[in-house]
Amino acid sequence: MNNVRLGIFPNMSIVKVRIHFEAILDLCRQFHFTVVAPESIAKMYNLETFAGRNSQLTAAVSLGGDGTFLRMARDMVKINVPVFGVNFGHLGFLAEIEFETLTQAFQLLSDGRYTIEKRCLLQAQTFAEGKKVPHSELAINEFVAARSNLSTTNHIELYINGKPSARYAADGLIVGTATGSTAYSLSAGGPLVQPGMDVMIITPICAHSLATRPLVIPATEEVEIRLLPRNTAPMALSADGIPVCEIGMKDVVRITKNRQFLRLMRLTDKSYYETWQEKLIHDL
Repeated sequence: MNNVRLGIFPNMSIVKVRIHFEAILDLCRQFHFTVVAPESIAKMYNLETFAGRNSQLTAAVSLGGDGTFLRMARDMVKINVPVFGVNFGHLGFLAEIEFETLTQAFQLLSDGRYTIEKRCLLQAQTFAEGKKVPHSELAINEFVAARSNLSTTNHIELYINGKPSARYAADGLIVGTATGSTAYSLSAGGPLVQPGMDVMIITPICAHSLATRPLVIPATEEVEIRLLPRNTAPMALSADGIPVCEIGMKDVVRITKNRQFLRLMRLTDKSYYETWQEKLIHDL
């Protein structure tokens, strides 16, 4: 592929990223990539400044961990740019390319030998006193409704397609995508789900019950989170770890599938099952 325009979004707070950044730029030059970067980085390294859709990117790459990837990917979804990540963090489920294999990945990108996977996204809208709050948030991994007061247990009612479906006494509730099944949901006891599946995963956090289990439902369903009258404090809603809003006693959070997709660029032939084996159970 000629004229590759690559957006690079580094997390310069990570020491390894700072150490290897110039080597990565040199590698881009070897492949004749046009490099586009955020303004502060572009000025420092004499690169083209990222200008949203006008940058006409072939792809965007994050340099960091999965958190860095998520921050970049949320912006790229808006302009329909494929994304991949180079892992300088811990596990790296989303940022799946290692620095040591970056030359091979860039060769595949240069040759046009890659695949694009469409990943399901979720959106959340909040209704206060029956009126829609004027914002809609996007999540790649998950929405989390969690307690804002550490001394209280939350009492939550889950509605699916307008019908009461479950009640929880728990620290909170995760509503995630298949992509997010290896994130917070997994830590809370949720299932591993093949990331291409079009589903929502509903996982309670520290539920005070032996019978409470995660749910996996089609992403076409409509999920609502409501607080039961027993609650003594509001909850907090976050999207991919980013605070969104407070959930009041009479508020309703409605979560549905977003019409957009995350376009994930695969530059490796490693299967998800190999990745799970490598990153989750390698110490067994």
